[in-house]
Amino acid sequence: MNKKGLTYVIIFCVLAVTASGCSLAPKYNRPKSPAPEAWPDGKAYKTINDGGDGRATSDIPWKEFFVNVPLQKVLDLALVNNRDLRVAMFNIEKMRALYRIQRSELFPGLNGNATANSQRISESLSSTGDSMIARQYNLNVGISAYELDLFGRVKSLKNKALEQFLATEQARSSTQIALVSEVAGAWLTLAADKERLKLAKDTFTAQQSSFSMIQRRFDLGASSELDLRQAQTRVEAARLDMARYTGKVAQDENALILLVGSPVPADLLPENLSVIDSKNSIIKQVNPSLPSSVLLSRPDILAAERQLKAVNANIGAARAAFFPRITLTGTFGVASSELDNLFSEGTVWSFMPQISIPIFAGGRNKANLEAAKIDRDIAVANYEKAIQNAFREVSDALAQGGTVDDQITAQEALTYATAESYRLSDVRYKKGIDSYLSVLDAQRSLYSAQQAMIDARLLRLANRVTLYKVLGGGGLIEQ
Repeated sequence: MNKKGLTYVIIFCVLAVTASGCSLAPKYNRPKSPAPEAWPDGKAYKTINDGGDGRATSDIPWKEFFVNVPLQKVLDLALVNNRDLRVAMFNIEKMRALYRIQRSELFPGLNGNATANSQRISESLSSTGDSMIARQYNLNVGISAYELDLFGRVKSLKNKALEQFLATEQARSSTQIALVSEVAGAWLTLAADKERLKLAKDTFTAQQSSFSMIQRRFDLGASSELDLRQAQTRVEAARLDMARYTGKVAQDENALILLVGSPVPADLLPENLSVIDSKNSIIKQVNPSLPSSVLLSRPDILAAERQLKAVNANIGAARAAFFPRITLTGTFGVASSELDNLFSEGTVWSFMPQISIPIFAGGRNKANLEAAKIDRDIAVANYEKAIQNAFREVSDALAQGGTVDDQITAQEALTYATAESYRLSDVRYKKGIDSYLSVLDAQRSLYSAQQAMIDARLLRLANRVTLYKVLGGGGLIEQ
């Protein structure tokens, strides 16, 4: 009897470990990309589609792209301290744990149990007519309600959890790339506003000098009070801009600190934009010399595909619900009425297979399957939309990048022309040929042109950052 029981238990364990069913999940096929194979072409893109070193942008490490050393150090700080990135990392650990929980359902869980039971039996219930105390001691190991995955339900749920876990890894990579681009953008914006502040200070100094000169002319009767008050308006306007950009620089620093997640050392903060750009090339330029299919390796698109695979696996679990579920429970151990004789009085075992066959569920299983298929359709649409959004983002960045150099060239010429206009107007005023109004107009035009020049140069650098980001630059960034 003991040998027969042991044989049952061994057979049960072999079945539990080796049983694996076929998967009822539909075969996964990647949806066709809804985006064109080639990037847009036309006048707006004329300077951007040529070039490139043959590497996909996702293969270019960010330290090769952001070549400014202080900026690199700021980015390193952000990758260590940014809280959004920490949350993304914690989400990965959470999904990994959930995946391991689901994967454990594929294997039988072995439990050990020890029990001791003491019971007093009264005279009226005792077979001997005397009261007695009955004791029983048990020690066994067993498997409880292990499902034989004959139709792949548990395997499908395991695959679903795996894809969801892998999607969080891609989400983390996407968060890293977005963080790098946001920090770089904030750092460049701070540099641009510092240059705007410097321009406002220089303009204030120049306007104050002009005001003092006109004040002397007014005292001598060579200039009217109107000229004096017009000059004063330019002084106060410059003072206003100084105050405004002083506050803006402080706000930019606060924004950068928030993104980095810790205080940024003063020596890592940028100087004004023209100074840092004159020292080195701050950031390089990337050119998409590869077809638009490279977008399929963008982390957010890979995450959307992982979610699609997850819901595809869930269909397998929904289909398996239409078939019988077989669970096995079994124990093997020893029992005795005396603790000292626990291992000498023989073995005990139990084997309890159970089968559950769905007969009537009010349409629940069918509805679950329909819902799973609809989830797949939604995931396909989300995946295709992610590709379309990515293609649009790249196209916009290319259109902007293809014209920004022309904008800068035109803005440089405009700034030079307005500077000459201001110089000539000032000379004509001092010679008494023109009124001071023409000088004021020329000053305003020059100031606006100089500000627009800063905007254009910031736009060029920011466009390079954006293009690097939307092409999936950097891939999985190492910590």
